[in-house]
Amino acid sequence: MKANTSVQNLNLGVIGNCAYTALVDERGSIVWCCLPRFDGDPVFNGLLDPSENAALWAFELEDFARSEHQYEPNTAILKTRLYDRQGQGIEITDFAPRFWNRGRTFRPLTLVRRVRVLGGTPRMRVVLRPRYDYGRVQPQVTRGSTHIRFVGPAQTLRVNTDAPIDYILSETFFVVDRPLNFIMGPDETLTGGIEDTARAFEQDTAAYWRAWSRALSVPLEWQEAVIRAAITLKMSLFEDTGAIVAAMTTSIPEAANSGRNWDYRYCWLRDAFFVVRALNSISEVATMEEYLRWLNNVVVRSRGGHIQPLFGVGQEEHLPEAILEHLPGYRGMGPVRVGNQVAEHFQHDVYGNIILGAAQAFHDHRLLKRAGRTEFAALEAVGEHAYRVYTEPDAGMWELRTRARIHTSSALMSWAACDRLAKVAVTLGLKDRSKYWAERATEIRERILKESWSEQRQAFAESFGGRDLDASALLMAEVNFIDPKDPRFVKTVDALEKSLCNGPYMRRYEAADDFGKPEVAFNICTFWRIDALARIGRKEQAREIFEVMLKCRNPLGLLSEDTHETTGEMWGNFPQTYSMVGLINAAVRLSAPWDTVI
Repeated sequence: MKANTSVQNLNLGVIGNCAYTALVDERGSIVWCCLPRFDGDPVFNGLLDPSENAALWAFELEDFARSEHQYEPNTAILKTRLYDRQGQGIEITDFAPRFWNRGRTFRPLTLVRRVRVLGGTPRMRVVLRPRYDYGRVQPQVTRGSTHIRFVGPAQTLRVNTDAPIDYILSETFFVVDRPLNFIMGPDETLTGGIEDTARAFEQDTAAYWRAWSRALSVPLEWQEAVIRAAITLKMSLFEDTGAIVAAMTTSIPEAANSGRNWDYRYCWLRDAFFVVRALNSISEVATMEEYLRWLNNVVVRSRGGHIQPLFGVGQEEHLPEAILEHLPGYRGMGPVRVGNQVAEHFQHDVYGNIILGAAQAFHDHRLLKRAGRTEFAALEAVGEHAYRVYTEPDAGMWELRTRARIHTSSALMSWAACDRLAKVAVTLGLKDRSKYWAERATEIRERILKESWSEQRQAFAESFGGRDLDASALLMAEVNFIDPKDPRFVKTVDALEKSLCNGPYMRRYEAADDFGKPEVAFNICTFWRIDALARIGRKEQAREIFEVMLKCRNPLGLLSEDTHETTGEMWGNFPQTYSMVGLINAAVRLSAPWDTVI
């Protein structure tokens, strides 16, 4: 068995259908795919295992010379072209079927790969090596006339194909002289012909995504970037429950050999709110409707008490964190973690994020089911808890594991909870409740303005009575807590630029944490800076920084969590919803209006 030929960088494409996702590298290898859901078993794990034991699915071209890949415009269908030194080549089309069928969205746990010849008589071999239990278990392999089964202890995958079965099993190079189709999914018989099914699935999936993209209300400028970000955010939705994952991977380090390796395949209430808010801004409200189904379960089960900051996509509360010693990790930079100890944290901004995420449902007349008094009563219980805890220390939005303070960002979101409840009450005609929540919002606001302002730093600090600075103070303008032209906010922006920025890039905070001082820029913070600069009137500066961030994307238009300030390399889990949210928000904020050209 030869060594893993996958490319160890984040120039990856993502395909998905709101049931699962897969990551495809520059050479068309599937290096990450968790089944049967986002936080499931990575049946292809080459992203975290650069060794010869990697589980991956590659089409290796003999005498390989170069590759290129791109999405079909306005779709989640990825095409990768491989060329040999003679200029001969193949094209790989990868997608997860998603389309309307019999009055519902058809989104099977099926991965379709189609190969066609671009020219000449190229030779390739198929390297198809799924593994189970995070790479510990090699499956039992059985074969039929047009399929291969990979039998494991918890699941069995079947690959239906019109390619030569013997060549696949022996990993033998052969001449590609006709189109080939591969359909991987559950161990079920395919009802139609292999090529006919693959072609129909591709056509219907392309039509679905193009129709979905056409309905977006995109800004005039940077349309392709916004559409790609929106499709990526949509693929982060686990439609079965309505949960939205923060990223599709685990344990991609925030910086080289940093040990900051975390599992992001879960639903953070904070991240999900920002996803919903960004998609709402371009008129994609269906994701919000799906998410609110999931969120309502979380709210009802809490009964007005503590709510943890993240859950599994099926509402799992217990996500015990473990290190998998047998996996080397991305570029060999372990540890590889599964689960996330943050589920045990107290992060008091969560209550505001819940109410912010749900607020539009009370005001938006387009929704199939607008929220009403029943939902308001449940959110009031969340608001009461937000008010109770806003002066209590917590781990904060950056999830510090060994330090608790009264974080400004947490108090800010408690204010937002009360403020939005007051506005919802007005819409519902509940004047007494509006007055009640408005008074609480005023109280919290006055406390934040007094306790978080640092005379020494001439800025809002990261905690009550503190002096350290934190990029989350920029959210004060985004959630309408303060007029962005207020001198205190302007001074805060200036202070943050001096303390946290290296050119266009912005780090999260200046104080050392459990692992020391952050080494890389956190992309969402850079986007918060862009938003703040635009709001205070420095739009040209904001545009300059945004153009830099657009260049930080990988060739397919995707971003991870972090950017190295010197090399520009991407680090952190991928694709990161926070980062794609920031891209949409910045484009909407900065774009010239449509009426300047039409």
